[in-house]
Amino acid sequence: MTTLLVADSFLVANGKVRGLELHRDRFVRSCAAAGVPAERFWDEQIARLPGFGRWFPRFELKAPGELAVQLRPAPPIGGRLRVAVHDGPDPRTAPRVKGPDLELLGKLKESAADRADEILLLDTDGTVLEAAYSAVTWWEDDTLCFPEPDRPLLPSVTAQLLRRIAANQGIEVAEHSITPDALQNTTEAWLVNALHGIRPIHAWGPSAIDPLPNSHSALWQSHLESLATRLP
Repeated sequence: MTTLLVADSFLVANGKVRGLELHRDRFVRSCAAAGVPAERFWDEQIARLPGFGRWFPRFELKAPGELAVQLRPAPPIGGRLRVAVHDGPDPRTAPRVKGPDLELLGKLKESAADRADEILLLDTDGTVLEAAYSAVTWWEDDTLCFPEPDRPLLPSVTAQLLRRIAANQGIEVAEHSITPDALQNTTEAWLVNALHGIRPIHAWGPSAIDPLPNSHSALWQSHLESLATRLP
């Protein structure tokens, strides 16, 4: 069985990508930490991606040092989410690197499929880190909030783009820990990733669905999509 050391995926929609330079930096840095230079490989393969249609390519570094790309059709884009909280400690072995834990996270998400679309992972103090395949952000009144970056978090490209939008819009940003119970009582909470962009949380496990009539998500999704740039 081939071990996946590093992976990076992003949505390509009619030849445009959000935060491509951030994806490149994350992949190249992770590969370099594993002792494999990947700059040339990345640039060559990016130039070969289709300029039409919707794709979700995955760049990979596999042991013992093999670089590869899977050119995959993009899955359907999701909307509002029902989430559950993982019962137990964060099971990841390399939370700051995308790749080694993807199979484990897939099984974790599948185990909760009957009660949730995504599952939240908690730090040792019981505060929210992120979801299996998404970063977490939330609103407290007019402030956009994120977990502290020194937590065991995957560096989220989409979260970084939301910070850029907030800076451009003059929106205050805060970083602090939050429990699942407190997250449920915020103004609004989102799960964000490169495929879907922003998906607001509208239910927790078996709880009632919140229709989210005043959600900021549609406006901010349009801001996010405006950042997409053409493939080189």
